[in-house]
Amino acid sequence: MARYKPYAAEFLLLGTTTVVGLLGFWNIYFGQGADPQPHHYLHAATTYIWMGLLLTQLVLLTSGKRAEHRRWGLAVLAAGPLLVASVALLTVHSASSALASGEEDFLIVQNVLGTFWLAVIILLAFVLKKRRKVHGALLSSTLILFLGPALFFVLLAFAPPFRIEGPETFYRFQTAAMTAQAIILAIVLLLLIKDRRHNWPYLLAAASYLLAEAMKAWLTRLDLIDPLTRLVGAPNQASIFLVTFAIVAALLAATVLPTKRQKPSASLPPGRV
Repeated sequence: MARYKPYAAEFLLLGTTTVVGLLGFWNIYFGQGADPQPHHYLHAATTYIWMGLLLTQLVLLTSGKRAEHRRWGLAVLAAGPLLVASVALLTVHSASSALASGEEDFLIVQNVLGTFWLAVIILLAFVLKKRRKVHGALLSSTLILFLGPALFFVLLAFAPPFRIEGPETFYRFQTAAMTAQAIILAIVLLLLIKDRRHNWPYLLAAASYLLAEAMKAWLTRLDLIDPLTRLVGAPNQASIFLVTFAIVAALLAATVLPTKRQKPSASLPPGRV
C-alpha cells in the first residue's frame, strides 16, 4: 500500500468525483419523469472514459510502469477532443433549449467558460508535460471542473434545504451553486497545503467558477445574457461538436506527439555556418 500513498489525494479526488458524478446524473436517468437524450449519454460516456483514463494512469504510476504510462497517454489524442467536444455540444444544446422554451439559460456563462477552461487546462498539461508533477496536477484538476456542476445538481436533487419547490424557492439555485463552490474551494485548499509548489493547477481550475460568477454579474448588468444565449444557441449542434473536436485534436497533436530534433550537419564543424 505504500506505493499508493504519494497519490492518495488524487485517488480520493477521482473516487469522490466518480460517486458525486453518478448522483448528479441520477435524476436525468432515473428520476421522476427521466428522459435522457443522446447528448446526455454522450456527455456521461466521455466524462467517465476520461476519468477511466486518469485512473489507468494513476495505477500505472503507482506500479512504476512509466513507459506504459507514456503509451497510454497517447489516448488523450482521442479522449481529450471527445470530452471537450461533448461539453461544447451540451453547452450549445442548453442554450438552444432555453431559446426554444423562451426561458433564460441560467448556466450559460458557466457552460461557455467551463468548456473553454477545460480545453485550456488539457492543452496546458501537455505544453508543460516535462514538468511531470505539474503535468499530472493539471490533468487531475479537470476533475474539479466536473465536480462543481455535479455537486450543484446533487444538492438540488438530494438535499432538502436546496430543493426547488416553486417560484418562491428559485433563490436556492444560487444557494446550491455557492455551497458547491465553497466545497470545491475547501478541497483545493487541502490540495495546495499538500503540495503548494506543484498543485497550483487545482486553484486554476477552481478559479473558473469565481470568474464565471463575476462575468455573469457583469453581463447581467449590461443586459447581455440573452444575446449571449442567442449567440451560443444558434449554431448547428453537430457542426459545433465536429469543429470543436477537430480544433482540440489538432492542438493536442501539436503538443502531445514528440517532435523530431534536427541533427547537426556532419559536414561542418560545430559552431561554423
